[in-house]
Amino acid sequence: METELSKKLGIEHAIFGFTPFPAVAAAITRAGGFGVLGAVRYTAPEDLKRDLDWMQEHTEGLPYGLDVVMPAKKVEGVTEAQVEAMIPEGHRTFVQETLAKYDVPGLAEGEASGWRITGWMEQVARNQLDVAFDYPIKLLANALGSPPADVIERAHSQNVLVAALAGSAKHARHHAEAGIDIVVAQGYEAGGHTGEIASMVLTPEVVDAVNPLPVLAAGGIGSGEQIAAGIALGAQGVWLGSLWLTTTEAEMHSRALTAKLLAAGSGDTVRSRALTGKPARQLRTEWTDAWDDPDGPGTLPMPLQGLLVAEAVSRIQKHEVAPLLGTPVGQIVGRMNSERSVQAVFDDLTRGFERAVTRINRIAGRSQ
Repeated sequence: METELSKKLGIEHAIFGFTPFPAVAAAITRAGGFGVLGAVRYTAPEDLKRDLDWMQEHTEGLPYGLDVVMPAKKVEGVTEAQVEAMIPEGHRTFVQETLAKYDVPGLAEGEASGWRITGWMEQVARNQLDVAFDYPIKLLANALGSPPADVIERAHSQNVLVAALAGSAKHARHHAEAGIDIVVAQGYEAGGHTGEIASMVLTPEVVDAVNPLPVLAAGGIGSGEQIAAGIALGAQGVWLGSLWLTTTEAEMHSRALTAKLLAAGSGDTVRSRALTGKPARQLRTEWTDAWDDPDGPGTLPMPLQGLLVAEAVSRIQKHEVAPLLGTPVGQIVGRMNSERSVQAVFDDLTRGFERAVTRINRIAGRSQ
């Protein structure tokens, strides 16, 4: 699965794997792909440094990258406490009533929420980059559009390629104008924040919009045949995220959540604003249903919604309250029905790709 882009980066397979877990990212790189570590959860720079040190020791000198979240619009002079004060009391009451309905225990005294929206603030991302640029990363990806011009310039000065996700051809053209090197065309089927255009339509539109920039196809891809389809549509590789959640290297720390992922079908996800305030595809749960109920208070815009539900999400995850327990994941969850190693996933992907290429060659009369 070599393309011009994979050769440029020195990887065997044009498979880019996004994951919040260092062990998964390193395994993706060792398997011949390109592991991309998600940095949003690293609000403390020393924690990111610790895990990048680990990545260095476990990637055998092979390339890997980092994914940050830098909002397109920056709000100056506003603290997290000031933002949190904007949350209506009625929404706080709704959260507490919903948790009480399902008997969700609280956190221990003095225990902080394990998930905070602070990872979405620009200064946090800049602190992450101050750490990351001390390591030989080969790619910097931004999940919320093009990063600021000075960040792009800084990356390029260190020979680091810059990628940005796009949900439309219009967004992709903005990325190209900003100096982005790689555009990730993320379709409607993808997990997490995603737009409204399906991958089969979006990928060729983005390829045409930013030609000759390389494009990675993302959203709903979980087999070698689908990788072949993405490349046939003009992409120079694929960007996979959800598929790694049920690998044996993933540090989910929740057997209940893993069980829900393994049991879920492709129709068991929903695009909901319940987690961050922006539409994000995730497992459909009684928590997402409560927020999407027209009789409820409705979600708040980013970052208010994330601040509002941070402690609640931590409580639900810690105590594994099954009806409310969920995670961002794409429609490909329907294929994630067994726990396998990252290498086993790669073996399956490469076999499927070979089957697809053989089938097309046979149809085209190029082979028996």
